[in-house]
Amino acid sequence: MIGTLDMVVLDCADPRGLARFYAELLGGEIVGFDEDWAEVALPFTDQRPLLAFQQVEDYRAPEWPGQLVPQQSHLDVKVEDLDDGEAAVLAIGATATGSATETFRVYLDPAGHPFCLIRPND
Repeated sequence: MIGTLDMVVLDCADPRGLARFYAELLGGEIVGFDEDWAEVALPFTDQRPLLAFQQVEDYRAPEWPGQLVPQQSHLDVKVEDLDDGEAAVLAIGATATGSATETFRVYLDPAGHPFCLIRPND
């Protein structure tokens, strides 16, 4: 095992509004938010994984069932060490995107779906 599922992140225009919707829909609780991010803890999950919402500039809603505007989400996988996690995901077929900070790095799975390795600040 390389890491643990920490969050499922949905792109949107209004993170706080969408978090309120999913908290009501799923019986969760909004546990964090700022201008461009919101997090919902789901019942019976011991706080993880969270359902998170990130604001995207010029957001366009997905088309269903068409794919002109595809579904927009990604997984955050928590690891103890970003360098070790990177080596492990590259070894199983991930591709580095070059997008990174001190607390996360973005990769593509073998089918091209983005995911992040994260090491939250303690």
